[in-house]
Amino acid sequence: MFTDEYFMRLALQQAKEAYEKGEVPVGAVVVADNKILAKAYNLTETLTDVTAHAEMQAITAASNYLGAKYLNECTLYVTLEPCVMCAGALFWSQIGRVVAGARDEHRGFTTRNVSLHPKTEYLCGVLEKECSLLIKDFFRNRRGCNFN
Repeated sequence: MFTDEYFMRLALQQAKEAYEKGEVPVGAVVVADNKILAKAYNLTETLTDVTAHAEMQAITAASNYLGAKYLNECTLYVTLEPCVMCAGALFWSQIGRVVAGARDEHRGFTTRNVSLHPKTEYLCGVLEKECSLLIKDFFRNRRGCNFN
């Protein structure tokens, strides 16, 4: 059966693809009625674009697929808590639900007193360990950061 964990694993696959391409490993999947509308990962390095976060890519792809700017019947699965920029885009898309994997204690929208749309449900911590380990491994291997 399709569960939050199932779709988060698909988002993790996207994050792993980003990792292999030297991008910060964040993946996102947009789903409506158990149908995948969009899959995306960070493309900031590839596109030389600081706005090319996985969430932004997924919002655009899902909106294009639906031919609509509002995603109120959709769920976004993302491996890392959205930043303020992405939370703003999610607010304007009026997405129905956001499910995040790992928390972002430094740049996550919840640490900045920013809110999603009032009708958007938010859940964080789905496959948190796996999502967090992927990010930590990336920075440990690529930038010499040591997380203990």
